[in-house]
Amino acid sequence: MVPEKRLLEKPKTRVTTKNGVTAMGSVLVTGSNRGLGLEWVKQYAGEGWRVFAACRHPLEAEELRALREHYPRISIHRLDVTRPDEVNALAVELRHEPIDILVNNAGVYLEKYEDALLGGMSYDAWEYTFRVNTLGAIRMIQAFLGHLLRGEKKLIAVISTHMASIADITAPGAYYYRSTKAALNAAVKGLSHELRPKGIGVLLLHPGWVRTRMGGDQAPLLPPESVRGMRRLLGEFTMDQSGRFVRYDGVDMPW
Repeated sequence: MVPEKRLLEKPKTRVTTKNGVTAMGSVLVTGSNRGLGLEWVKQYAGEGWRVFAACRHPLEAEELRALREHYPRISIHRLDVTRPDEVNALAVELRHEPIDILVNNAGVYLEKYEDALLGGMSYDAWEYTFRVNTLGAIRMIQAFLGHLLRGEKKLIAVISTHMASIADITAPGAYYYRSTKAALNAAVKGLSHELRPKGIGVLLLHPGWVRTRMGGDQAPLLPPESVRGMRRLLGEFTMDQSGRFVRYDGVDMPW
């Protein structure tokens, strides 16, 4: 692993708000090399946050590396959320760093390219999707619990999807993605009750149908608008909202 540049002075972690959007703190973003993850990094860095940007292949993350050239408070870290050794190694590397917000953004949607109906399913692909979408997010929460406790905001953002809403399933298909995101919702909803006494809040966020590689070219929403909306929800967060499943624009989602 190529060592990343270190900051010359310890960044501040004070959290304030400006126009309903949080500013000045520290954030860890998974899946930060493209799409929504890259946009999370861009917006937080642009407001002076200390950003820990994690992705599987840092040396291939050209846009993220170019962004770091403009914002030295970004550091880039190798992380595959399916690998406990890499998650634990990052937690140790950042052991002295408080984290105000953990953004669990990493995810896969394998059926986006070729849907799998009965008779055509790959259970290996389904299990891999589960390891990324469900277990990966929970693994991150467990590994970085201490970092969040040392932060001021103490907030976990989990990127979910309207496709996790069982009440909204009206057609067949996308079984891997739907089921693993629904499992994620169920686990995180339970965790919200466990974490509440520790002062740690949790939001499950549907980013909308966004024009990314996963969302496709026909999606009506651009990443900046989606992330601005989700960040506004984080900025206005209060503990009575913990465990809420909500769209980027503040509309509650059905379970």
